Amino acid sequence: MSLPRSSYDPRRVCIVPLPNISFSPHKRTIGVYAAGALFALGNWLFLDAAILSAHATPPPDAPHDTVPVHVAFVDWLPGLFSIFGLLIVNLIDKERLIGDGGAFGEGGLVWRARLFLFVGFALMAGGLAGSVTVLVLKYILPTYPDQYTYYGYANVAQNVSLMASAVVLWLAQNSASEYEYRLSL
Repeated sequence: MSLPRSSYDPRRVCIVPLPNISFSPHKRTIGVYAAGALFALGNWLFLDAAILSAHATPPPDAPHDTVPVHVAFVDWLPGLFSIFGLLIVNLIDKERLIGDGGAFGEGGLVWRARLFLFVGFALMAGGLAGSVTVLVLKYILPTYPDQYTYYGYANVAQNVSLMASAVVLWLAQNSASEYEYRLSL
């Protein structure tokens, strides 16, 4: 029989502890700005692809041909689902998720908050899966040139960036700020 390590905590989920990184007293502000930068970067990539698609011209060796593919409404849907999921996840009051549902009839409230959290993450996961599906079915399987497959890659990058933005914003909102005090008895 082996004895537990001195740093063992039975409430932990992972065996390897995550490092405690201190970003400064302004870690909440840094997290919010980082989430906004990820959100802007993802949407900028997709809008860049949509604008390139709108101004695409046929290849110079065949000027009378049509452009093989454009960004259509189906390309916008995964990003819209991810943005909607991001809004749902980050509008949930985090204190509602902590309760066990036993006090003063709050069981339904905790359950609904967890359901909304699940729906938000499901929308973001569906947006990512939809963008990968659009990339594969619309841009990779027909073997278009690289200038056209960029539209699909930008769509996937947008959704990955939106999911990362949601996670960073979630973590930043859950960190205590320098103006917030946790008083408990």
